[in-house]
Amino acid sequence: MPTFNASLFLPYTIDFYDLPSRSEPSASKTWSEAKRVDTSRTLLNNPPSLFPRALTPPTKLDGGQFFAQAAPTPAASSCNAPNPGALVRSESLPLEWCSGQSFHQPESRARELPIPQLVGHYPIEVEEGDPVHVPKRRPRGLSTAARTASLEWTVEPTEQGNGGLTNAVRAAIRAGTLDENIWIGTVGFPTDALDDHTKEEISGKLESEHDSIMVEVSDSDLDGHYNHYCKTILWPIIHYQIPDHPKSKAYLDHSWIFYVKVNEAFADKIVKRYKRGDIIWIHDYHLLLVPAMIRKQIPDAQVGLFFHSAFPSSEVFRCLSVRNQLLEGMLGANLIAFQTAEYQEHFVATCSRLLAVEATPDGIQLDDRLVSVASHPIGIDPKALDLAREDPSVKHWIKVCQERYNGKRLIIARDKLDHIRGVRQKLLAFELFLTKYPEWREHVVLVQIAMSAGEDRELSSAVSNIVTRIDSQHSTLSHQPLVFLRQDISFSQYISLLCVADILMVTSLREGMNLSSHEWIVCQDGKMSEQKHGPVILSEFTGSASVFKGAELSINPWNYQGTADAINIALAMEPREKERRYNIMKEVVYRKTGEFWINSLARNLTQVHQEHSKREAVSIPRLNASQISESYSRSSNRLFFLDYEGTLASSSGLKNVNLSSTQRVIDTLNDLLQNKRNTVYVMSAQRPEELERLFTLVPDVGIIAENGCFVRKIESEEWIAMANLDEVAKWMGDVKEILKHYKNRVEGSVVEMRNCSLLFHYSKATDPEYAARQASECAAHINESCKSHRVHAVPLEKLVVIEPLDWSKESAATQIFEDTKIYGSPDFVFVAGDDRDDEGVFKWANGLGSGGVVTDVVTVSMGTRNTEALSTLPQGSSANKTTMESQAGKKRKDRSPSPAAGPSGTKRSKTKDSLENSNAAVHVSAPGGSTSLSTLERFQNKFLATTGPEHPLYREVLQSLIDYRVSLDYQRCVDVTVDLIYRDGGNAPRDMTRKPVEEEIGFKLARLMLPFLDQILMRSRLQHISSK
Repeated sequence: MPTFNASLFLPYTIDFYDLPSRSEPSASKTWSEAKRVDTSRTLLNNPPSLFPRALTPPTKLDGGQFFAQAAPTPAASSCNAPNPGALVRSESLPLEWCSGQSFHQPESRARELPIPQLVGHYPIEVEEGDPVHVPKRRPRGLSTAARTASLEWTVEPTEQGNGGLTNAVRAAIRAGTLDENIWIGTVGFPTDALDDHTKEEISGKLESEHDSIMVEVSDSDLDGHYNHYCKTILWPIIHYQIPDHPKSKAYLDHSWIFYVKVNEAFADKIVKRYKRGDIIWIHDYHLLLVPAMIRKQIPDAQVGLFFHSAFPSSEVFRCLSVRNQLLEGMLGANLIAFQTAEYQEHFVATCSRLLAVEATPDGIQLDDRLVSVASHPIGIDPKALDLAREDPSVKHWIKVCQERYNGKRLIIARDKLDHIRGVRQKLLAFELFLTKYPEWREHVVLVQIAMSAGEDRELSSAVSNIVTRIDSQHSTLSHQPLVFLRQDISFSQYISLLCVADILMVTSLREGMNLSSHEWIVCQDGKMSEQKHGPVILSEFTGSASVFKGAELSINPWNYQGTADAINIALAMEPREKERRYNIMKEVVYRKTGEFWINSLARNLTQVHQEHSKREAVSIPRLNASQISESYSRSSNRLFFLDYEGTLASSSGLKNVNLSSTQRVIDTLNDLLQNKRNTVYVMSAQRPEELERLFTLVPDVGIIAENGCFVRKIESEEWIAMANLDEVAKWMGDVKEILKHYKNRVEGSVVEMRNCSLLFHYSKATDPEYAARQASECAAHINESCKSHRVHAVPLEKLVVIEPLDWSKESAATQIFEDTKIYGSPDFVFVAGDDRDDEGVFKWANGLGSGGVVTDVVTVSMGTRNTEALSTLPQGSSANKTTMESQAGKKRKDRSPSPAAGPSGTKRSKTKDSLENSNAAVHVSAPGGSTSLSTLERFQNKFLATTGPEHPLYREVLQSLIDYRVSLDYQRCVDVTVDLIYRDGGNAPRDMTRKPVEEEIGFKLARLMLPFLDQILMRSRLQHISSK
């Protein structure tokens, strides 16, 4: 099936030329011309670009002139340049859009952005004929007035784009692991000047010959998207360069609408070409809105997003004014992958904090689905790079470099000249190294290739001053310790330097993955030169530092002293230590290749999509009652786990739980427990004391309280603490202080303390919007500061739950299952639930079934959210109770003892036996005649359901009902009931032995209940009271 790889720029672009003028000298060389290198340049006709006047008259070419003998061209940017599918640079040129240096391409017709305003800042539609903005830095090429239909053109490998991605995809294609790849992107140059016929021809050739689909966007949209929003706002922030200084344009830029338009163009193009079963990959920060746009049009699409750059912490990302839109756009994917686990954690924490969604170990739990989040570091193509070293031009430059720097220790560095790659910090550290370790001054040369990344005069001036200072203080007639190139070099020169240099130095202040260090390892095997196993000085803020297992010399670029010491350590390192470090890094580079990266991403996305599809509510079948009945009938040892909130009881939150159909639930549970083959546990987030009161009438049911922190086993009155209460007490103290802080900030909020969890309620907050933001902050604060305590905060609707990670319903169910196996392993497990806490139990139970541990496993979800359960009952708790009743109805058919009931001869409690022998339909004699006890029973249950546990007489009525059902004490039941009713009017004498009534029964409630006592009042000894 086809795989779409969507990136802002295609790996191909177009070079235009006019046939009549091809014989004339051209400012841009063709492939054949580019291969002819001009070696006749001398110092006189090519002065150094850095220093207009040399401080000391050199006798030979300086570093800048030496490498300028083979200036970079399109051909020099890749290996085997005439082949468009050849290896390209992993670190591509930092070209701005429409500023191509080597191709004949049209000039931009992008409009100038509107004047910054506080209100109405979106761009105004410009009518045709209005003046347009022309960039100051125009690419050399065609006049916009040229007749593009008369021009000829060729498809060439681009100078910009994601080189690492291109090499990885091509490696997978060569290996046969990627069957059909289709690139989707722009051609990387302005296209408004082209007529429709030319655009169609270019698009057709790209698709037919290069498997590339061109996305057409206007010059204004792409200029505003790339040069303004991506480069001015998004790129700096994701690399921790917060635009908080007066010179920043981030808060005055109006390019967000262009970012949206370009993303819409990509989404529309993908949707138009999509066929069921296709795989879609979106790459990097340029297209973060595309996943959600595709999901909206194709809900079941298989979409992955790989974020190639670094992802900042939530404190930094929240600076973006459209932060929520970007995050929601990313969450349209099934799988979101990052270079490192650190960036993955940053993203999950940012979503939890800004969107108030639940972060799970697997990803982000949304209302209708789970978005998986993972880390997959990209790699290079070692085989292709090894072949590239065999090119004659590479061998030539290896020989030249060895002669040029004979007897010198060479340090190589290639970076973009911006605030992120740390060129300034590197030069300052190198200057300190030369001062601190003077013994190396005459023996070390740093070759710094600094590729221009735009016009930053302040940085350029600062770097020039450092370079000038180093040169003036440490250069001699025979030695130049620093070779600073304000240009890129050819690919062959770059590979040759990697083969002959002693040290690679990377000082990025923040970087997703530095693939230059990976290429260094391949070239340092000693195959092409005597130099081998050179160490890597690597910034700790690069993604590569997290994959090399400490074999690199890790540095903090801001610590100039530490970086200078690292240079000295690398130069003085023993060969054996070099080899040891090299072998560790080599194993990583050759194992985690670009092909491995493509394959692992594909496997992960396929697995995630399949799991998501299975877990979608629409894909999960309804519970089949007939099949469940068959499984139930043939089983001999059954284990039930029933969720309380939302399953047995209707629920609108942890504080709003009502035991619906009280008598129906109680009767059903008792009927299930009457069958000695059944073991039933109720799971809940409530406290043990609350659950014990609620299930007083079901004394033999097992209870899991506070989501697995406490368990009361069947036929037991003792509670077992599954959680370590001492550990709980430790973290609770710290968390309560945090909650106290946020409670003071949110008026109307309440902190609820439980035995092993804390709840922060803000449903009654005076400012709901502010409260929601503070709740997200609170959850993020706790998750970040309390990791060592093994607790996590989960933001829910109007609520934040703080609970331990090590104890859950799943852990409690697992322990109960193991304990039950003592008397015989269950062959039927039934789990019903509706909440996120039940998903772990579903997954555990399904594992028992798939692993063959339990013959029949039934997992059923009451909700409509995606779930691990194998069946659903969307009708809610009523449907579940009906299902359980159908199973409980079989109790008369199989009364044989079961091992689950305990050792042979063990009997259930007296209460249980009495309940089993009693029935609501049984009639007994009472003073004055016989009556149906079910009438009285219904009345008392009505009273219990109406008043609630907070009523002071609640427990008395419960006790009377228990006594009645156990001992058939009809008289006591009548006395208590009538006494309760007549207390409303104060006509009945109070029983002074009882606890004084704190709250009387309302008259309206009494009138509601009186009809249930008609028969009793007529036939009892208290008939005379009715006349009053």
